[in-house]
Amino acid sequence: MNLDRIIFASAGSFILLSLVLSVIHSPYWLLFTGFVGVNLLQSSVTGFCPLAVILKKVGVKSGHAFG
Repeated sequence: MNLDRIIFASAGSFILLSLVLSVIHSPYWLLFTGFVGVNLLQSSVTGFCPLAVILKKVGVKSGHAFG
């Protein structure tokens, strides 16, 4: 998997997990859903993604979106 697919899969997984946890455990988990959404929005505008920086340092091959 390249960098883009890992980032998109992670964001989708975090959103789904926090939605499930908000139903099962506490509605405060929706704050985490909001955080992930804001991070996706800011990375689309600025091109900076913290997870991309971490994955690049680990040696994951770059994709097209986060080159």
